[in-house]
Amino acid sequence: MSHLEVDSIHSYYGESHILEGVSLEVGDDEVVALMGRNGVGKTTTIRSILQLTPPREGRVTYDGEDLVGLATYEVSNRGIGWIPEDRRVFAHLTVDENLRAAIPRDADPQRRRQIAFETFPILEERRSQRAGTLSGGQQQMLAIARGLVGDYEMLLVDEPSEGLAPQIVADVADALADVADRVPLLLVEQNVHMALDLADRFYVLDQGQVVDQGDTSEVSADSERLTEVLSA
Repeated sequence: MSHLEVDSIHSYYGESHILEGVSLEVGDDEVVALMGRNGVGKTTTIRSILQLTPPREGRVTYDGEDLVGLATYEVSNRGIGWIPEDRRVFAHLTVDENLRAAIPRDADPQRRRQIAFETFPILEERRSQRAGTLSGGQQQMLAIARGLVGDYEMLLVDEPSEGLAPQIVADVADALADVADRVPLLLVEQNVHMALDLADRFYVLDQGQVVDQGDTSEVSADSERLTEVLSA
């Protein structure tokens, strides 16, 4: 059974119909990429899964349980973590304090922080530094690390490469590959090379609908199949 299943959801902002029957699934031990141009509904899909923008039609199930109608914190409590595109680290807290704030009360904080530092050694070097003074790439790593220490069973990662220099994108991609060894990922990403390198399967959104899907081994970033729907 798939870990996460999104079945024909329709989501709106006010009267604007954003998602028109979107379906996708993420299985155990999978990285699934959700790709598409700006404004086609990728982030809305994430928000609909989290019930921040609840779908008006369709179902979202996780381990067979319907999530539609739950509060967002209840979705989180089921084991789904979110790494938003704007990072949302606590700028005035240190790296270590940011991590401790994300660790569940009943977890071993030392062990949890060690998981983060094993995945992102640069964060251990900067554990006493305020998060707001980190580079953009380091803040992204901290945002991912906060999701990792949160004891989630799946992470939804929204545009992790946005605004980063190419070398930093490569570092973040390497870090996400390490994270994928621990938990399944649903990755929203416009960097097609990065998405295809990381993911096992992909979905392409256009105008609020899934217009293509398949195994990443079937396509390349410059294949006509993708460029037709991903080019501006």
